[in-house]
Amino acid sequence: MAESLVSLALFLSLLFSCLASSSMGAKPISSLIRKKLFDTMFLHKDDNACPAKNFYPYKAFIRAAKTFPKFGTTGSLSTRKREIAAFLAQISHETTGGWATAPDGPFAWGLCFKEEINPQSNYCDSTNKQWPCFPGKSYHGRGPIQLSWNYNYGPAGKALGFDGLRNPEIVANNSVIAFKSALWFWMTETRGTLSCHNVMVGKYVPTEADIAANRTAGYGLVTNIINGGLECGIPNDPRVNDRIGFFKRYTNLFNVTTGPDLDCAFQKPL
Repeated sequence: MAESLVSLALFLSLLFSCLASSSMGAKPISSLIRKKLFDTMFLHKDDNACPAKNFYPYKAFIRAAKTFPKFGTTGSLSTRKREIAAFLAQISHETTGGWATAPDGPFAWGLCFKEEINPQSNYCDSTNKQWPCFPGKSYHGRGPIQLSWNYNYGPAGKALGFDGLRNPEIVANNSVIAFKSALWFWMTETRGTLSCHNVMVGKYVPTEADIAANRTAGYGLVTNIINGGLECGIPNDPRVNDRIGFFKRYTNLFNVTTGPDLDCAFQKPL
């Protein structure tokens, strides 16, 4: 009986130890990116020159991230930092207000815009019957990732609790939903394991078609997922270089390496 009690006590001790270790390993991303670092990355987002002034506060980003508990909490410390840097770099390019000779450099002007300027269309794919466009609505780029098209607004709204087809404007009117929409796109898997998140944390498993198309895991593949149809398969594309420039600045601030395959110049677009 005494031996059984000792064994039980040992088992419980090991169990609590494992649980404690698990909890320690799942610290929130606010422990990795504090407000001071966030503000250093986005030096000019609240300047008068930026149309999105005061729309992207740190608290909204942290609050939105809680909806996606695997974001920035998966893998080693370096992997976690690299994923956060990659996400922030991509949304910085999508919303940049920088230029070559901008104060503090072109990569200090992320999150300057919250809505696409002068959209060329209403981004309605009328052939998509699952997510039909609502009359009079435009599905142009909004929010940090510049969410576009009815087939993205519809499922994003369903996942996040808003009507993306009837009220797409909320992505440019609500800071938390704006960040959530970007994180939804980042985390959502398509074609098996393909997602920005899985690529950055090492969980992407390329298909035979991916291998044939040279779609190797790295920051370049994230660019391919986000806008590969327009930017990938083009050597030295300035838009891709801009994305890489933000990523290099942010990984330097995080004191981590960028990892391999930064561009998608020789990848077939998705």
